[in-house]
Amino acid sequence: MLHFSIIFLRIPPMLRNLITALLALLLVACAGLSKELDPPKVSIENFRSIPSEGSGPRFEVDLRIQNPNATALDIAGISYDIALQGIELISGVSNQVPLIEGYAEEVVTLQSGLNMIQLIRFFARLGGGQQSLDALEYRVTAKIDFKGFMPTQRIEESGVIGESS
Repeated sequence: MLHFSIIFLRIPPMLRNLITALLALLLVACAGLSKELDPPKVSIENFRSIPSEGSGPRFEVDLRIQNPNATALDIAGISYDIALQGIELISGVSNQVPLIEGYAEEVVTLQSGLNMIQLIRFFARLGGGQQSLDALEYRVTAKIDFKGFMPTQRIEESGVIGESS
């Protein structure tokens, strides 16, 4: 650092001021590149079992991704988890996500796997009388990574299935 400051001090003052102003302008321009985005909305559209290849049950999950922004979302990858009664049962990842135009939505089909140990815990809770099937709490969490300079978005949706009003 000392070596850089000695070189910088040898530059004529007028040129030094110009370089400082250009660096400040560059920092301001870079800060303006990352737009504040509203997080995309993710919901489960469909859920179906697919043939497994000996590694446990497999599923296809159709996620509806809605883009509430004017800027298109160029998604590098998505990971998601689905939990019932607080137990994470299903998870999956994909890097095959289409570009989602501004103020548009896409249905993305992702493959996922079932965590067998967690499934046993889930049924043990139900069988032990700790919980009932009258109202199932669910939680869907997703992490969406974008190509370029957009920050990662984390999304969570939760609710109760079968809850009487």
